[in-house]
Amino acid sequence: MPENHPRTPLPADDDADQERHARLRERMVSEQLAARGITDPDALRAFRKVPRHRFVDPSIQSKAYTDCALPTEQGQTISQPYIVGLMTQALQPGGARKVLEIGTGSGYQTAILAELAEHVFTIERVSSLAGAAAARLQELGYTNFSSRQADGSLGWPEEAPFDRIIVTAATPEPPDPLLDQLADGGRMVIPIGPRNSQELTLITKSGGKLRRTFLCACIFVRLIGQAAWKQ
Repeated sequence: MPENHPRTPLPADDDADQERHARLRERMVSEQLAARGITDPDALRAFRKVPRHRFVDPSIQSKAYTDCALPTEQGQTISQPYIVGLMTQALQPGGARKVLEIGTGSGYQTAILAELAEHVFTIERVSSLAGAAAARLQELGYTNFSSRQADGSLGWPEEAPFDRIIVTAATPEPPDPLLDQLADGGRMVIPIGPRNSQELTLITKSGGKLRRTFLCACIFVRLIGQAAWKQ
């Protein structure tokens, strides 16, 4: 079950704000996602529903639906909507029984996954981020997720195997523990490469064999951990 983390609740949007943000989400979906090849109808439905502005600091909420990454706590970022859309579409989480997310961050990608999969297990290394994201998701009514503060490069072995694994931070190579925890027939989306330039990659497992498919060039923050970048 999700850990409980005390946090000051965000004020609910009034009716006018709800309508305005719904229009901004629709514009984001049509111009930033659908127009650029994100066509999975279930994924687009999730993006239309999840209030991205609730996952960024109030001081930059006006930029929540723009096509750019935004800063969050502890030097981390919330990825631009297109990258979140591309990763989600490649992952194909719809109907998956168990999804593992490495790098909870703000919790926005977690919410998108929770709209599509049966249950999301999400790991965040930074305790303040883990607590804030879990509380935010609970405030928004999500119950089909479990969260923990831990070394994400080691995965969540007691809950393995996972049908889908998504890694939202870059590694020089996919961590062996995550590859081991990916179910046969499963899919993993992960940015792979050096610090300043990576390749977003889809990894599929079939008959114990792994296959890599290049998705796009990208730059993510580093995944710090025992099986990834050292501190």
